Amino acid sequence: MRKGGWWYAVVLLLGCIAVVVRSDASDHKYKLGDSVPLYANKVGPFHNPSETYRYFDLPFCHPDGVKDKSEALGEVLNGDRLVIAPYKLDFLVDKESELMCKKHLSTKEVAEFRSVVANDYYFQMYYDDLPIWGFLGKVDKEGKSDPSEYRYYLFKHLHFEIFYNKDHVIEINARTDSNALVDLTDDKEIDVEFMYSVKWKETGIPFEKRMEKYSHSSSLPSHLEIHWFSIINSCVTVLLLTGFLATILMRVLKNDFVKYAHDEETIDDQEETGWKYIHGDVFRFPKYKSLFAAALGSGTQLFTLATFIFLLALVGVFYPYNRGALFTALVVIYAL
Repeated sequence: MRKGGWWYAVVLLLGCIAVVVRSDASDHKYKLGDSVPLYANKVGPFHNPSETYRYFDLPFCHPDGVKDKSEALGEVLNGDRLVIAPYKLDFLVDKESELMCKKHLSTKEVAEFRSVVANDYYFQMYYDDLPIWGFLGKVDKEGKSDPSEYRYYLFKHLHFEIFYNKDHVIEINARTDSNALVDLTDDKEIDVEFMYSVKWKETGIPFEKRMEKYSHSSSLPSHLEIHWFSIINSCVTVLLLTGFLATILMRVLKNDFVKYAHDEETIDDQEETGWKYIHGDVFRFPKYKSLFAAALGSGTQLFTLATFIFLLALVGVFYPYNRGALFTALVVIYAL
């Protein structure tokens, strides 16, 4: 029964993981003019990735009724808070200087935008499960030594360049227009027209390989070589140290066995020394045995959890930017 229960647990685990790591229920196939939603995720300072805020915490153009995307447990644990962005990026529909909205910025909102521009804030979005990043503005420091002379600008025009292969979205890039700027240096009210452009281009990259852009880089082979060399080096070092320790112990125990064999007649009259002195301790309960048992059990559970996670990562289950899959897997495997 125990063996059967163990195999049942393994099958259940693999089934749960296969479900939680799916990127989306759809097949990511679209037709001309189909609406492909663009989700805004978060904003935050570039130099402190752990500090993030909801996208609409900043005074951007708010659509009528902000719609949150339903998220899995792992996405929530990962800190994702996706909402539908006001950009309309329909499949294979090019747009040139499309007006998204007009926004009147008060002095308080201007100061808020100036603060985030000064701290190099970036935004993150998702389009068909593909991540996008970009900066909100820039600081003009050229030829200015005094910080009080810096000029702060907000980008108001975003260019989307989207690559497709037949009915699949393969890649998306977002860049800002350096000529379409809003001066935020002074504390005064200002009217801003947020605009965007969309350009679709065909590519030969298959849909199955579209994530390789995020998981591979030009220096990947050397990184892999160093990685595996380090693992092999560590394993060889551990084996050598284990061999040295075993050799020393065997020599010590062998000498003790020879000594006790010669002194067998008088061993009852001699005081126990060395490893013989503690031979009875293996049957003695340690102090705080309940705490020791709990720590040993939890440690074994965490070790098993780490082993399963490494195995799943090794077979490629956690592909890059599969939002929340790792955290969901951690919770499911830990519970099982």
